[in-house]
Amino acid sequence: MKKIFFFMAMSISLLFASMNVQTVSKKELMCIKGIGEKKAEAVLKYRKSHKLKSADDLINIKGFGKTIIENVKKEIKSVSCGGKKQDKKTKSKKNKELKKKEQTSKKNKELAKKERISKKDKELTKKEQTSKKVTKDIKKKNQKQDEK
Repeated sequence: MKKIFFFMAMSISLLFASMNVQTVSKKELMCIKGIGEKKAEAVLKYRKSHKLKSADDLINIKGFGKTIIENVKKEIKSVSCGGKKQDKKTKSKKNKELKKKEQTSKKNKELAKKERISKKDKELTKKEQTSKKVTKDIKKKNQKQDEK
C-alpha cells in the first residue's frame, strides 16, 4: 500500500513539475517556444560554469527575458515540436477587437472634444447675449437722454 501511494505521489509531482533546466538536453530546450539553437547552446555553456536551480536563473543568460522564462516554466512548446499554432481566425478576432477598442477610444476622444467646444460656444453665446443686453440698455439710456 505504501509503495502504491509513493508511486502515485511521485507521478503527480512529475506532472506538475517544470522541466529541470540543469539536466535538460539541447533538443528539449529547442522545443521550447522562443529558444533556438543559439540560445540552447548558451544554456549548455552557462551550465558548465554555473548551477541552474530553476528556470528563473536563465535570466542571467544573454537573450533570455521574462517571456522565454515563462515558456520554460510552463513548457510551452514551439510549433515544430507539437506546440499549438494560433489560428488565423483567432488572430483576426484579436486584431478586430483591438481595432474596435481603438476606434471607440478615438470616438470617445472626439466626443469629449466636441462637448468641450460646445460648452465654450454656449459660454460665448451667454456672454454675447449679456453684452447685447448691456448695449441695448446703453442705447435706450442714450435715447432717453437725447429725448430730454
